[in-house]
Amino acid sequence: MSAAKPLLLIVDDDPLITESLSFAFARAFDVVTSHSRPQALSLLRQLRRTPRLALVDLGLPPLPHRPDEGFALIGDLLALAPEMKIITLTGQNDDDNARHARTLGAIDFVGKPCDPGRLLALLQQALSFCEAPAAGLIGDSLPMQRLRLQLGQYADLAFPVLIEGESGSGKDVVASHYLHRLTARRDKPFLALNCAAISPALLEPTLFGHARGAFTGAAGAKSGYFEDADSGTLFLDEIGELPLDLQPKLLRVLENGEYQRVGETQTRRSSARIIAATNRDLRKEIRAGRFRADLYHRLSVFSIAVPALRDMGDDRLRLLEHFTRLYAAKAGLAPFSLSPAARALWLDYAFPGNVRELRNIVIRLVAGHPGQEVDADRLRAEFEASDEETPPAPRGLAAGDLDQVRAAARQHLEQTDPLSLDATLELWERGYIEAAIELSGGNMSRAARRLGINRTTLYNRMESWNRR
Repeated sequence: MSAAKPLLLIVDDDPLITESLSFAFARAFDVVTSHSRPQALSLLRQLRRTPRLALVDLGLPPLPHRPDEGFALIGDLLALAPEMKIITLTGQNDDDNARHARTLGAIDFVGKPCDPGRLLALLQQALSFCEAPAAGLIGDSLPMQRLRLQLGQYADLAFPVLIEGESGSGKDVVASHYLHRLTARRDKPFLALNCAAISPALLEPTLFGHARGAFTGAAGAKSGYFEDADSGTLFLDEIGELPLDLQPKLLRVLENGEYQRVGETQTRRSSARIIAATNRDLRKEIRAGRFRADLYHRLSVFSIAVPALRDMGDDRLRLLEHFTRLYAAKAGLAPFSLSPAARALWLDYAFPGNVRELRNIVIRLVAGHPGQEVDADRLRAEFEASDEETPPAPRGLAAGDLDQVRAAARQHLEQTDPLSLDATLELWERGYIEAAIELSGGNMSRAARRLGINRTTLYNRMESWNRR
């Protein structure tokens, strides 16, 4: 029997595109398609194997002229399958969108219309970078030394551990490699469940199992993650997304190991060690009433903070060298090098997407510049440099000064409509936004930073004006 072809997911709301690309790629891939973010996530949960690659159109319904749904889907897909390689497609060939998609975790960005032959070559190249081993804990910076010390203290303990850190920082590697494989439980199961990637209605039976007929579609009894983990490790990623009504049931397992399958009265016991991870501040979630304080304290008996890449100094160069060697060897290409100016630029970059972003940048450089020296200009094209380097605002206004944005908004409103100073909050909001955009020279990312919101929120605010 011949080996199965790699599975490719294509998400685009244009059926002509999905059908034509499916036909073009049929010899190289098993292709599954979807037309929206919810449908793609539903499909992914039903598939017997996870796609190794995805082509994602940024302009998806319900707002196909905006990139918001595509951006959100990148995060969703990587939450479900962290090693998936994503290439984004868009009819809006915008450099800001390209940079943001890459920061979120996409490895490349292709404008429409695109040549299927070129796209196939990109997919096959991306495939050559799949399934590389995890980097582990590379680096000698103080944050990494502190992390290693904590892991040495907590690894073999039976108590829960809460791992905190930004998206892309490697919380899953800490859980699977250092808190499981290097412990006495290494020969036991390691199961990982992303709480944000499962429908809230299905999360309880997924965790605890269910009896036959417990709900529509439950044709037979099924064990859950707690039962399947046995005396191994259960890693609950994005624990901050756990529904509030399910949190007491998780707390019960943590306190006495007891749980029940959905639709059963029989009490079962679990001896699995629980590791949870989050990129949220759970203390804020508690104050907002979205997370139980008693569950937080039970999960965080021991707490580990995975450092952001921007705080790791020269470790960014060590990771660069590691991934360059790794991916060049995997693709059969000569490794690239950085010029002195490019190395300095590398150390100055904040890497908002952390190790995941660094890894994807290295993949693109290995593929695009094998055996070459990459200069600062070429490297700058890979970064969100235009977003990080905010020039002085015009008319002497300091970048990011909300008081001056407020003053500019007042002046703007007085000039356009003297009566609007006594009008609604909507007019004030619009005045703030328009002033921030003007002060930022039309750059939406800079405007969002001035206002203290993310760019997606800014676009949503502006979109709402058109609906009123």
